[in-house]
Amino acid sequence: MTAVPHAAVAADPRATLQTFALEDLAVYTREGSFPRDDSPDFRSFYVGRDDVHGVLKHLLSRCSRALKMNMFGYDDDELNAIIAGLVENLNVFVQGTLDRSQAGGVHEKRILETWTPQMRSSFAVGQSETHQISHTKGGVLDGIVAWEGSTNWSASGEGTSIVLGPDAEQRPGWKGQNNTLTVYINPVEIDKFMTVLDEEHIVAVRQEAARAARAA
Repeated sequence: MTAVPHAAVAADPRATLQTFALEDLAVYTREGSFPRDDSPDFRSFYVGRDDVHGVLKHLLSRCSRALKMNMFGYDDDELNAIIAGLVENLNVFVQGTLDRSQAGGVHEKRILETWTPQMRSSFAVGQSETHQISHTKGGVLDGIVAWEGSTNWSASGEGTSIVLGPDAEQRPGWKGQNNTLTVYINPVEIDKFMTVLDEEHIVAVRQEAARAARAA
C-alpha cells in the first residue's frame, strides 16, 4: 500500500476541522488503521513508519479559523505555502513563532525571504525567555486539535514521501530521522498549550522589538 497522494489531502476546499476525528488520520499509518482500544484523545505517529508529512498537511490544509504554532526547524516549502494561504485568508488568524538560530539556516532563511509583509507580521522570530533556543515543535488549529513532538519540518525530519505498508520498500535516497508526532484533541491540554504558545510568542515579539530599537 502506497502513501495517499499529497494532492488528494487538500482536494476538497470545503473540508474543515469542524468535524475532525482522530480516526481521519488512520490512512497515514503504516497499517492504515488504529488499534480498536486506542486512546480517545490522542494518536502518535513515527517518522520512518508513518506518513508524518501527510498528517501535518491534512491538519493545516483544513484550518479555517485560527492557527497558533511554534516551530524549531521550518524547512518545508509545502507546509509554508499552506500557511501563507491561511495568512491571506481574512477569516483565519495566524500566530507563529520561530527559533532565531534556525531562521538563519540556509533553507529556512530562503523560505523566510519569500514571505510577504503580511506573512512576516504574523510571525515572531526569537529565543526562549532565558535566551536559549525556542525548541517547541507544535501548534493548535481552530482550538480543536493540536500537534506536538520532536518532528522538525524538513524532508528527512518528516520522512516526506514515505511509502506505507507492512512490507513497503522505500525509494532510493529516501531519508527519515527518528522523530515523533502526537496529535490530540483533549480540550484541557489544548487550552494549556495555547497559553504556552501565546507566552512564547510574546517573548519573541519583545526580543524583536528590542533588537529593532538597538539597531535604530
